[in-house]
Amino acid sequence: MKLLAVVLALVAGPAAGQPKLKIVQTAFHQFDGGPAMRAPVEFQTTETLFFSAKIAGYTKSNKDTISLEWMVETFDDDRVRLAPGEKNTIQVELSEEDKNWQPLIRYQVELPQTATCQKCLLQLTVRDKLANAETQLELPFAIRGLTLKPSPSVTVHNFRFLRSENDFTPLAIPAYRPGDELWARFEINGFRYGEKNRVQVEYGLAVYRPSGKLLYQEPRAAVADETSFYPRKYLPGVLNLRLENLPPGEYPLVVEVRDLQSGEKYEHRAAFRVEP
Repeated sequence: MKLLAVVLALVAGPAAGQPKLKIVQTAFHQFDGGPAMRAPVEFQTTETLFFSAKIAGYTKSNKDTISLEWMVETFDDDRVRLAPGEKNTIQVELSEEDKNWQPLIRYQVELPQTATCQKCLLQLTVRDKLANAETQLELPFAIRGLTLKPSPSVTVHNFRFLRSENDFTPLAIPAYRPGDELWARFEINGFRYGEKNRVQVEYGLAVYRPSGKLLYQEPRAAVADETSFYPRKYLPGVLNLRLENLPPGEYPLVVEVRDLQSGEKYEHRAAFRVEP
């Protein structure tokens, strides 16, 4: 058994006198060809991550050829892959002038919209086929974005009334005038996933008069039916109403969210005012 262990170690590692395979000059970039980012490396959701590295210590054949393989994978805090891994090969014949040449690896990936993490990892694996040697490196980075408290069932977060479609500041007092457009946004999480991280969620809304009588109803205002490589952490929701010919008063609004995967429902109630 001891002899076998020694033999395996010799096969897996470089022979005496051979250079040791290394990954060098690693760098994250905010744009292709841009300067190396300083630690701690942080990206925003939906931003494109650019990465580069070089390979040193590879083995050359008698004909001065090299044969390398590399693979890059990215993971979130829970070791869930952010995107499909990318794999490639480097097979070239070197000239005398290339004796100090270091192959360059370039990689880029668009970060998922709902992926946020403090300790994401980029894992780079390089294999030298001629030397039967392999080396691996893991580099941390972070993704900043909206983070919601996990929910065991479908629910609504951060419901806010807005003055306009492109407004980011919630109204402290949701008050409008007749003829105004009402905008509201919210996030949905706690839904179930189907095959290939399929999400099937829909929501409807109802608006009531100050007297409690139904004013307007749209049972199926929006539907999300989609698959994704990385499981979506939440879905964005938006409402838009034109407040025509409404007398002053407080108008209750109900949003009903339905998760078609689990059959669960959730109602969120809010109210806005129409002022003269």
